Amino acid sequence: MQDDPKTLVSTDWLAAHLNDPDLRIVDASWHMPASGRDARAEYEAAHVPNARFFDVEAISDKRSALPHMAPPVELFISRMRAMGIGDGHQIVIYDNSDVRSAARVWWTFRLMGKKDVAVLDGGFAKWQAEGRPVEDLPPVMRDRHITVQRQAGLVRDVTQVAAASKLGDYSIIDARAPERFRGEVDEPRPGLRAGHIPGAQNLPFGRLYNGDGTMKDPDAIRAEFEAAGIDLSRPAITTCGSGVTAAILSLALERIGHQDHSLYDGSWTEWGSFSDLPIATGDA
Repeated sequence: MQDDPKTLVSTDWLAAHLNDPDLRIVDASWHMPASGRDARAEYEAAHVPNARFFDVEAISDKRSALPHMAPPVELFISRMRAMGIGDGHQIVIYDNSDVRSAARVWWTFRLMGKKDVAVLDGGFAKWQAEGRPVEDLPPVMRDRHITVQRQAGLVRDVTQVAAASKLGDYSIIDARAPERFRGEVDEPRPGLRAGHIPGAQNLPFGRLYNGDGTMKDPDAIRAEFEAAGIDLSRPAITTCGSGVTAAILSLALERIGHQDHSLYDGSWTEWGSFSDLPIATGDA
């Protein structure tokens, strides 16, 4: 794997840079509500040395009825300053989650205009499996100024996605499991219709990973997109259940040099709740 401090770095890279003064490590673990797991408690029991915990639910837009929508700029700034994360830092994000939630937080930093941000390939599971150091102590955090320039082009709302679905000028890529995409099973969140956005194509996020939890290399990623019938010459909108695993598709697109992508933040939780929006079932 080729390390890229703007997208993905290996456990070897992180181990080599662990004591860099301008490195900030973030534990972005988040679990599906039905998992019964407590991400913060797991972080407090063991984390990469000096890692800060990024609470995906707390650092979100509380004005929205939808879950963990992207935070307002002011909230993001105040939380990052309190966590000692600011300008001039190289940020490495990891998770210990079945839904690879580090990618969502990577996307959030990118939305806020921060580019020196990478996901740890293989996450905490790989770090632990290799016998690398962990600790249960909170890091010493000093306030650091942070400048934010929100990149509005990286996010899409329901009106924009509805237009893209109707016009067919974007590749709309859905990261959910095939049976959810096809509308064959009930959605995890009650009250949602089953199916997918008309015109969307399905690339389940798990197909982008190797058996050890590392992300596939760029050639293999590109092959997965093409096998799913996705036209990579068009701009892309990524979507999923609630905007978490969609960010994996966004990270993967960035890995293969496809930079014209945005994320539908409301995803199926929003689309599936509106009875006046069309839905499709079956394969793409």
